[in-house]
Amino acid sequence: MLVNELAHLRGATVAVGLSGGVDSSLVMALLADAGVRPVGLTMKLYEHADSGLAPPGTACYGVGKQDDIAAARRLCERYGAPYRVVDLSRDYEERVLTYFRTEYLAGRTPNPCVRCNLEIKFGLLLERARQAGLCFDYFATGHYARIEDRYGVPHLRTALVEAKDQSYFLYRLPPDVLRSTIFPLGGMSKPDVRALAASLGIEAAHKADSQDFYGGDYGELLGSTEPGDIVDASGRVLGRHKGLGHYTIGQRRGIGTSLGPRPMYVAALDPAQNRVVVADDASLYAPGLDGSDAVLTDRRLDGTELRAWVRIRQNHKPAASTVLVRGGSASVRFDEPQRALAPGQSAVFYDQDGFVLGGCVIDRAHASGQPGLPPATR
Repeated sequence: MLVNELAHLRGATVAVGLSGGVDSSLVMALLADAGVRPVGLTMKLYEHADSGLAPPGTACYGVGKQDDIAAARRLCERYGAPYRVVDLSRDYEERVLTYFRTEYLAGRTPNPCVRCNLEIKFGLLLERARQAGLCFDYFATGHYARIEDRYGVPHLRTALVEAKDQSYFLYRLPPDVLRSTIFPLGGMSKPDVRALAASLGIEAAHKADSQDFYGGDYGELLGSTEPGDIVDASGRVLGRHKGLGHYTIGQRRGIGTSLGPRPMYVAALDPAQNRVVVADDASLYAPGLDGSDAVLTDRRLDGTELRAWVRIRQNHKPAASTVLVRGGSASVRFDEPQRALAPGQSAVFYDQDGFVLGGCVIDRAHASGQPGLPPATR
């Protein structure tokens, strides 16, 4: 069925972003079987093998990716596809890791995958591949999302199976990028992907899924971070933390202190005082948010209140909301308060049919949600 859906691409040259995992490997196989001329591309994101970073496991960043590259090369040889590893390690350091470190050390929770997709995977990877002499008409990846035309403009839409949807990480891709992008797996479930890959003899059919962009402790990427106090909303010291980079809003496990039988969660990070603020679960709910660096798929919606479903992190069920974007700023009012808004993460706006309307970077929760920072200590 999928091969028939891809038949209109017969004869086209399609670059396939290969990670060594089952999703991108199946995309290569499906395109080849549909009569497409595939070209394999893999991003090299690390620079020094002796960096001291953790092995990547199934993550996309870290040392020891040689096995994934070897697997991608074998796959391309099987289908007679050219293969190129594109070294983007310095660009990744400058554009993604520097952003990641800066945000975390400012007490925010960054989303490196959103930044990487926009600037690296769907940007510099294709630019450098073409500069190296590779010619292709489209770029395909194993992302679980769909692209559909609305009013003659390509729009990003959620995957058919919501549990695997990855549109949250892709919301900043503009129409000119989507126009030459293909997501063949957007209508499939993960079990179906694995079963089809196994039936085609793809060696990655049962490889574990990637869970994060880095497989080790974030502290390894941040370098030295100073320990400091864990405090409650009044500023009372409850314990010591091991560095702000080890904590995120809403976290319960691994905080290192307790208030007896009452569960306690990270409610805020205070870089100015190097403190982790904790509170009970009720304090984590907020009625809305303010955001910056906002984008809209239709600029005519700027300055107009929208009814939308808003996702505040990848695994969050979109919440019914009223959204107002004005210029690069956004304000969101939830119909029902939402839990653990983390400044630095993205809020992505969808319509009732799952089409992406836009999004923003979260700056702050509205009042009566997460507690403000407690008084500064002397």
